[in-house]
Parts: sequence; C-alpha cells; structure tokens
Amino acid sequence: MSRTAMSRRRGRTSAPEGPRATFRQLLPFLFEHKTVLVWVTILSVIGAVASLVQPLIVGQVIDRVQNDLSLGPLIWALVAFVVISSIISGYQHYLLQRTGTAVVYSSRRKLIARILHLPISEFDARRTGDLVSRVGTDTTLLYAVLTQGLADAVGSILIFVGALVAMLLIDPVLLLLIVVVIGVSVVVVVLLSSRIRTASTAQQEKVGELASGVERAVSSIRTVRASGATDRETETVSALAKDAYGLGVRIAKISSMVVPVAGIALQVSLLVVLGVGGFRVADGSITIASLVTFIMFLFMLIMPLGSAFGAITSVNQALGALGRIQEVLDLPTETEADATAAAEIGREADDPDAPALEFRDVRFQYPENVIAARAAAAKEAQSLLVDAHLERADDVVEDGLSEASAPVAHEVLRGVSFAVPRGARVALVGPSGAGKSTILSLIERFYDPTGGSIRLHGHDARTYPRDELRAHFGYVEQDAPTLAGTLADNLRLASPDATDADCERVLRAVNLGDVLERNPLGLEAPVGEDGVMLSGGERQRLAIARALLTEAPILLLDESTSSLDGVNEQRMREAIDAVATDRTLIVIAHRLSTVVDSDLIVVLQDGVVVGQGTHTELVEEVPLYRDLARHQLLA
Repeated sequence: MSRTAMSRRRGRTSAPEGPRATFRQLLPFLFEHKTVLVWVTILSVIGAVASLVQPLIVGQVIDRVQNDLSLGPLIWALVAFVVISSIISGYQHYLLQRTGTAVVYSSRRKLIARILHLPISEFDARRTGDLVSRVGTDTTLLYAVLTQGLADAVGSILIFVGALVAMLLIDPVLLLLIVVVIGVSVVVVVLLSSRIRTASTAQQEKVGELASGVERAVSSIRTVRASGATDRETETVSALAKDAYGLGVRIAKISSMVVPVAGIALQVSLLVVLGVGGFRVADGSITIASLVTFIMFLFMLIMPLGSAFGAITSVNQALGALGRIQEVLDLPTETEADATAAAEIGREADDPDAPALEFRDVRFQYPENVIAARAAAAKEAQSLLVDAHLERADDVVEDGLSEASAPVAHEVLRGVSFAVPRGARVALVGPSGAGKSTILSLIERFYDPTGGSIRLHGHDARTYPRDELRAHFGYVEQDAPTLAGTLADNLRLASPDATDADCERVLRAVNLGDVLERNPLGLEAPVGEDGVMLSGGERQRLAIARALLTEAPILLLDESTSSLDGVNEQRMREAIDAVATDRTLIVIAHRLSTVVDSDLIVVLQDGVVVGQGTHTELVEEVPLYRDLARHQLLA
C-alpha cells in the first residue's frame, strides 16, 4: 500500500471530539492579568467617550460655519480628542497583544510542567504529536481571546449604542472621498505589515523549536525520568517558551503602530467628510442630518459590530482549544499520590541483610487506557495490512506496525518472585513477551504492580519518593534513545555535575574513544536528531556510558548489547565487569555470553518464573532454558 493510500485511510478515521471548555474555565487564565485588563477596560471606555464626543463637537462646528460664527477653540478641542483617541487606541492595542502573549506563555509553562510529570501510562496511551500540538497550536488560540475585541467590549457597546441613536443616510460622493483616504492608509499598513510578517516568521520558528523540544523530552521520557532530569528538562523547554514569548511582545510593539495609523485614517476620513460635507450642506446639496447619518453609520456602527463578531469567533475557538489544554492540566502527575501511598504503607526499619532488590508475588496488568490505545493502534495496523493485501509491508512497518504489539487485557506478570543479592549479577531470560522488560519498568516505577510488592533494600519501593528511588538505578532501556544535542548533553542528562574528564573516561570505557577523536569538538560534537550521526551500536554504548556515569549502585540493562558486534560486545562486557565490582547488575540477556557468568539467572515464560539458578543448574533442570541455550538465547 502506498503512503498516500494509507493517509486516505487514516483520514476516514475521525478522532472523537475532545472536551469543550466553558467561558468560566477561561477566566483563571485572564484573571492572572486582571490589573492590565482593568486598565484596558478603563482605556476602552475613555476611548469610546472620546469618539462619541467628536460628532458633538463637529455638530457645533457646522452650526458655527452655517451662521458665520468664529470657531474659537472648537478646532483645537477636536484635534485634541482625535489625538487622545488615537493614542489610547494604540496603547490599548499594545496592552491587549502583550497580555494575550503572556496568557499563551503562562499556559505553555503549565502544560510543559504537567506533561513532563505525567505518569508513563499517559504517554503509552497518547500520541506524542497530540501532546505537542496542545502546547503549540492550542495555546496559540488563547491569544485571540484578548486581541480580537473581548476586553474592549464595553467601549464597543457604548459606541454601538451611540451609532444607533445617530444613524442616518449615506452620501455616495463622500463615500468616494473616504475610499481614497482609506486607500492611502492601507498602503501604510501594508508597509508596516511586512515588518510584522518578518517578526511573525521568527516567532513561528521559535514555536517550532519549542515543539521539537517538547517532543524530544516526551519521546525520551523514560530516560529523562530514570535519570532524575525531569525538572531540568522542564526548565530547558520552558526557556524555549520564554523566547517565543519575547518575540510575541516584539510583534505586539510593531503591530501597535498599525492601530494609530488606522485610527488616524478613520479620523482623517471623518475630517474630510466634515470639510467637504460642510460645503455641500452650505450649498444645499445635502442636509446636516444626511451628513451626520453617514458619519455615524460608517464609523460608529460597523467597527463595533466587526469587533463583536471577531470576539465571538475568537472566544469560541479558544474554548475548543482550552478544553484540550484543560484535559491535560486536570490529569494527576506521577508523584501527586506518592505521599499518600507512602504514608499508608509505612517504612520498615533498615535491614542490612536484605537483598538489594526483591520481587514478592508481583502481578501486573496494564491500565485500561493503555490497553485501549494500543488495541486501537493494533487494529489500525491490521487494517493497513488488509488493505495492502500484505504488499509493501515495509511501508506498514515504517508507519507504526510496531504499535501492534499492544498490551492485552490479562496479567503480564503472574506471581513473579525472586531476590537480587547485593553486588550480584542477575540475568533475566525468556522468550519474547515473557515479561522481562516489564520487570525493569516496575523497578523504575514507570508502573506500579497490581499485586504483590517490590522491595528495595528491604523497603517497599512505594515508600520512596520516585526521584530518590530512581537515583539507585542506572537504567539502559532497550533501544535507548539518543537525545538531540551533543555527546556531553547526552552524558550529563543524569549527571549534570560530571566533569569533562569523567565524561571522557566513561566514553573510553565503552569503546567510544574514536567518536571523541573523529570530531575536533570532542564532547561538544553534535549527535544529530535521534543520534543519526552515530551508528546503532554507538548509540547503545552512549546510553550505557550515561548509566555508568551516574555511579548508581544498581544497573538495569535491557538487552544492552543487542546492537553490538562480537568485538564491541566483548569490550562492553569487560567495561561492565570493571564497574560491577561494587554494583548490583540486572541484565535482560540477549546472548548466551551475557548469561553464563551471572550469579543468578531467572527464567520467565508467560509472566511466570519457571526456574532460577546458575547456568549449569538451569541447563540440567529447566527444559525451556536448555532450549534457549541451545539456540544461544536468540530465539
């Protein structure tokens, strides 16, 4: 099946409509800036009064002209109100745009902090792009609430009422003159708009960097979480949001110059109508009533109606986006329930003889939302295969067939029990789907068991704060991601205070010295997006070096040598052996060479431990292990 055909099929599958927020839920975002909004409202009322006073002064001017009386200070009063109205309009526009940008910034900060602290199950149940779009696209729509007429609604209502009271006829001759004046102002606005477009492009690029930063952190969330780097990643991505906010303020400053131009154009049009219309009234071509009708209809009615329609549209759009934002903000974070759980379980007294890690009758089943999401992905992948008639399977795989390996609605682990002595090397072996990687996920508390308990140094793991718990482990997940950035960025993710010498030491320990030497930048050499500038084996060794740098007492290696050739695997084993003297190792074995020297081997099948012991013991006693060993554990 071609990608186009698959895209068409995806287009037929509509996602359920997300939750829709109410206007009341929008108020907290606005009330964060209530002082500014009060001033905007006051300025709006003052501007409306200044606009409505002008026709009254104009009426007096016309009366004096008709009666050959001196104009006196009326002209100066009219000029003063025109200038005041334009200045207020421009400053009000700037305040609204700046406040709208601040609302977007604050909502992004909240979303970033919330997303990066969500439970792993939420990431397994949601698509990364959807979460990223909530930070980028959805928050942007909140901007329109303040910039399209909501905050100055009071002034618009006053002007609208005044226009209704004074509505009269339109004069075609005067309309032609106004078109000329407005045409000149349009040219000026277009010239200013080119500067706005340049600044807007820069802002969108920064927003794109923000989306990339969020996706980088979210797609690597297990590594970030296991490294205890959640808060630092939050600060890093929030800094990108702040840069986007700064560019938004710059756009507000530039666009605030457009408003006075538009305001002056309207006022000049008014003066032209008054000047020319005065002569037309004097020679009897039109009446004063016709002139006032034209002025009030054009300037006092259309503008408030346009503002009201814009406000209604923007608020409706914002409420739809706010529903998606609020859905994420209402999700509980990973640690919110930890204090309660720890208090209920209680911490036992220290037991120096307790094993480093112990599983006691552990059972686990994936949450329903994860099962449902993965089942939907599996169903979609199956549909793609049916449509393709099993042709072009490579396209299907590239488009997400791997998601078809969804958790099923039964227990993945069924009463698993084993103990890991301190300083021992323990290997987990078994066929695919036996539950090996799930065990490491439970150790890291990406999920909690649905039954039984996991004990760290004699204490229930749930009594530890998650950051404290994870500090005990150096975790190298299967196909560990390489984060965009430099070698140093990847190494220091879990060890931000590590020196350059420490980083170089662990790189050479895992046989990555040539990577340092082939680029004059050394540790600052970029690795590319997803580590594209490194080979698969180099990416795996970089992840192991990151875990070694933490000097955590327990290392968790999930098939960490699967991407290595025989030579590099041997060197990797030597490096692990060198640092394993004072550490506890739990290794998911991919090759027999990784298993034979283990102090304890735990054999799993269908979520059950079917054997424990040394290599020699298991070969004699456990048929499954004997079969796996015969096939070098590659089956």
